[in-house]
Amino acid sequence: MEKYERIRVVGRGAFGIVHLCLRKADQKLVILKQIPVEQMSKDERLAAQNECQVLKLLSHPNVIEYYENFLEDKALMIAMEYAPGGTLAEFIHKRCNSLLDEDTILHFFVQILLALHHVHTKQILHRDLKTQNILLDKHRMIVKIGDFGISKILSSKSKAYTVVGTPCYISPELCEGKPYNQKSDIWALGCVLYELASLKRAFEAANLPALVLKIMSGTFAPISDRYSPDLRQLILSMLNLDPSKRPQLNEIMAQAICIRPLLNLYTDVGSVKMRVRGGSARTGIPPPLSSIYTWGSGITTPLRLPMLNTEVVQVSAGRTQKAGVTKSGRLIMWEAPPMGAAGGPSLPGATEQLQPQFVSRFLEGQSGVTIKHVSCGDLFTACLTDRGIIMTFGSGSNGCLGHGNFMDVSQPKIVEALLGYEMVQVACGASHVLAVSNEREVFAWGRGDNGRLGLGTLECHNSPQQVTVPPEHEAQRVICGIDSSMVLTVKNQVLACGSNRCNKLGLDRISSAEEPSPEDQVEEATVFMLPSAPLNQEPIVCADIGTAHSAAVTASGQCYTFGSNQHGQLGTNSSRNSRVPHLVVGLQAMKVTVVACGDAFTVAIGADGEVCTWGKGARGRLGRKDEETGVPRPVQLEEMHPYLVTSVACCHGNTLLAVK
Repeated sequence: MEKYERIRVVGRGAFGIVHLCLRKADQKLVILKQIPVEQMSKDERLAAQNECQVLKLLSHPNVIEYYENFLEDKALMIAMEYAPGGTLAEFIHKRCNSLLDEDTILHFFVQILLALHHVHTKQILHRDLKTQNILLDKHRMIVKIGDFGISKILSSKSKAYTVVGTPCYISPELCEGKPYNQKSDIWALGCVLYELASLKRAFEAANLPALVLKIMSGTFAPISDRYSPDLRQLILSMLNLDPSKRPQLNEIMAQAICIRPLLNLYTDVGSVKMRVRGGSARTGIPPPLSSIYTWGSGITTPLRLPMLNTEVVQVSAGRTQKAGVTKSGRLIMWEAPPMGAAGGPSLPGATEQLQPQFVSRFLEGQSGVTIKHVSCGDLFTACLTDRGIIMTFGSGSNGCLGHGNFMDVSQPKIVEALLGYEMVQVACGASHVLAVSNEREVFAWGRGDNGRLGLGTLECHNSPQQVTVPPEHEAQRVICGIDSSMVLTVKNQVLACGSNRCNKLGLDRISSAEEPSPEDQVEEATVFMLPSAPLNQEPIVCADIGTAHSAAVTASGQCYTFGSNQHGQLGTNSSRNSRVPHLVVGLQAMKVTVVACGDAFTVAIGADGEVCTWGKGARGRLGRKDEETGVPRPVQLEEMHPYLVTSVACCHGNTLLAVK
């Protein structure tokens, strides 16, 4: 045990105690199974030794890795891989009654399928496959089967007779005491797939005789009709009472329902390394199609979010939600676990809490709809379909959903007032929404104080209202902030309305580089107005609005900031209170293409993928462990290959970044 430092007991099994340990050589967390052998019977010792022998034979990314075994204080110690995401059973239990998306189910299932295929090719039966023995990585995206304590190594044609395993997952032939082979593991695999689809076990009863009767009858409640007929048929085939009629694993892999998730697994999960005996890893695995990073709210360095076998092309962040749109037109959400569950307790000697874990899921109830754009507000979300239809869901306070009422909606619902228009873009502020149509019409709804809706009043509206844009301007894109809005025009000009506190919209009447006089200062505008110099002199290709400042990017790749500089968010070391727009000279070495503003910080993206941040540094806002700085500095991502930033979003103290 001199090589390991015990941290805590994480479980107690039939044969002993399971410890979470720190391997001193590389500071890696590992699991140590402590199995007392002194008082064991001969059969129990053989079972313990069997687990070691089985683990030595297996090497697969979806099987828990075996490191070593040794004797210590009259106990057999087995060192193996630690899976910090808990068990699949725990994951399912935490879902309560919220069913998983079919793609997520298949993503988990094909990994278990590949692992079991690897086990069977080694002439091994698992004999206790269940959701409690299927473990998850820290992102809860990679599954690994473990606990081979009752596995049996078979000769090529031998059959096992011993009745072992968890009663809820045992096959009918085991109940009858008949000999069995790999088909019993396939029955258990069917039970696992059923549990993923229904969030409950296929066979449960108050006592063992009643359970056996249920299993022998082969009857179980059907899964939800939201799932495809192919998925239902796959479950039925694996839970066939006749073992000979259950499909082989290679037959399951060849089914149409499994081919796409299997291909996605090998093309998308590029960070999963195949293990090779001797400690090296197979190279040449392609990188993931895209990666999503987040920082802020206590996450001090970029944290890679879990992915669902897809490429994300656009992201948005709200106060409580993180969302993205996939290349195939699906809406993906990233959610933090319940309070107290994130990250787990700190390890002894740690100076800070472990980074929180996020769970990714496809939005449910989206069948048949292709999403092309998403925008998040506070407690609500708007998304645009490929047919130009806007759908909203979440909190209906302030009329932000645009449904003509203030009711909350849990699933995306069409904004019916806009059905006569083909919408091309939508943007959410904290509590208001703007949208633009293919005919350059602008609509606004939600909270109206400060004139943020651009309707010439301070009134709120719970359904879309058409906004009057100066006739010489044609709207191309809309941007919403906390209490203000912008329109980018076809001719690359910017219009703004709402709160102009600290001149954060650039609406002060400035004729030179001098500070405007009090009579030339605009505190708020209820209609869209053209900013002053230099924002009205150069073509603007990108802009964003923060809490008290904004930023704009010109066609030449220069970045201007304006508004409050209390925390250096304008990109200058001095916390000057000038109302004159500021050219960020610290970015002149790169061509800026995209800019995003948070509550007191700014993020800029370069044409070559550079990511720079500046402003308030508290709670990880800048993506590094720096104090606040008015000088742009780079953010380091984990990517080991050239990447392109495809989308960035800031909200309050958080940043969400998509790269490919």
